[in-house]
Amino acid sequence: MKKRAILAAALLCVLCLCLTACQSKPAPQPTAAPTAAPTAAPTEAPTEAPTEAPTEAPADAGEPFAEGTNDKDFSSLRTAGSQEAAYEYRAFFRPAMNGIKQPFVGDTMPYWEDGTYYIYYLKEGGDSYNHSIYLATTTDFVNYTEYSDPVVESSRSGGQDGWVGTGSVVKVKDTYYFFYTGHASADTYEYMEKVMVAKGTSLTSFEKVADWAITPDSSLGQKRDFRDPQAYYDEATDTIIMTITASQGGIARILKYTLSSDLKNITYDGVIFTNAVGNFWNLECSDTFRLGDKYYLTYSAQDDTLWYAVSDAPYGPYGEAKRVDGKLFYAAKHVESPEGAYMVGWARRSESPSSTSEVSGWAGNLAVQKIVSGEDGSLMLEPVDRIMAQYTQRRRLAADSDTIPVQAGSRFKYIDAFTAYESFMLKGTFTYTGSGCFGLAFDYSGQQGQYKLITLDPSAQKMQLQFNEGSTLITETDVSLEKGKTYAFTYIQEGSVGIFYLDGAALTVRVYGVSGKTIRLYAENNSVTFAELREYTR
Repeated sequence: MKKRAILAAALLCVLCLCLTACQSKPAPQPTAAPTAAPTAAPTEAPTEAPTEAPTEAPADAGEPFAEGTNDKDFSSLRTAGSQEAAYEYRAFFRPAMNGIKQPFVGDTMPYWEDGTYYIYYLKEGGDSYNHSIYLATTTDFVNYTEYSDPVVESSRSGGQDGWVGTGSVVKVKDTYYFFYTGHASADTYEYMEKVMVAKGTSLTSFEKVADWAITPDSSLGQKRDFRDPQAYYDEATDTIIMTITASQGGIARILKYTLSSDLKNITYDGVIFTNAVGNFWNLECSDTFRLGDKYYLTYSAQDDTLWYAVSDAPYGPYGEAKRVDGKLFYAAKHVESPEGAYMVGWARRSESPSSTSEVSGWAGNLAVQKIVSGEDGSLMLEPVDRIMAQYTQRRRLAADSDTIPVQAGSRFKYIDAFTAYESFMLKGTFTYTGSGCFGLAFDYSGQQGQYKLITLDPSAQKMQLQFNEGSTLITETDVSLEKGKTYAFTYIQEGSVGIFYLDGAALTVRVYGVSGKTIRLYAENNSVTFAELREYTR
């Protein structure tokens, strides 16, 4: 009996040890980790586990998508005009409505002082009499303060400045001079255009100076075409240097003058630039400035594009002129601050937002682009940093991946990619192997035949805005494209105004009636891979 008791006790101990071992053994692990599991265990458990795995795994998965945004609903705004009326323009400034009339920004005259950009402009329509000069100010090219009263008004009683035209502001000691174009109210005046001046002690108020004007030099042989004074103060010589656009012998030219700081002595220094490209009768809104070790002359050829020419010395001689951007970025002048150098102009509009055949109206929205010079002296346009910085809300794409290949034969092929919000920025890269066109397609009316295209054309080496699925060319600019090379692009749109950037080239576009609709990638006769695609809103 004693042996049996001892044996039973021993068996009981072994059983207890086995039970203890079973209870401490870890649970079996799955043979494969779940797709949403992290690759390494965190040091401590998260307070709240995600409810579902993300549907997309882009390269920068740490950048979250915006949720719960307050996007404007355009579903009830079925016409291009109703959409245009609903836009709240910021970076592409547009003057406030005047009753039922919508004014627009014409030729700009930018000036910078003490952290503020003063953007004077010819205000077209609304309460502006004969496109008088008005003012909007900004510190960041994103938010503008609009002044309701004209700074320099066209003479309501007629006369030499029955219409005022483009000019510029210059500070001489404690006085600001506003030189402007006086365009006569009738053909009966001897001089159709003179350079006139107003002065003030602040940048928001000027008084016209009576009985002062510059008239065309007799050597020009004409008295009608003499405009757009651009003035600079030379402190070392206490003089004002001025450029004026005019014609001589029917050929467009840019002239140089030297004025004493008290405006009493005026010296005509002669022609510094003669148009040699294209049959342009006027070179509007000329400007001269220095970037790096080069000197630049810019102007907008009448009804054409922004041009520039380069020199190794102030005021020439200049090399061959070249275009910048297309016809929809017009009358731009440069302004500088510690943040950089910029071209400030206006983005052209259509006579009617519903038009599918033209973008040709005079005046539009304010448009600003950063300017940089290349190693070869070329002038390039880039997005303004402050404008890009406002787009912080990453949005989900209309596609399942941020890499989209588009392989197309002779017929257009479209793939949904983005959404046209009221204001947005697109970024990405592309590479191609064929010779056909490709780019972005905007749905205008739900009909493929009326798509509006931002086109890259390798065979023509052009960047273009086309309407009606490519059958109507609106504007274009030169671009360098090479098979197999990877390019990065940025596209910014607010309302109906957009600018497409590619390797220093820029194309300003106007695409009415596309908000709330899908933006597609497209190609024809080409194989294109779009990658690293992102869309952002404010």
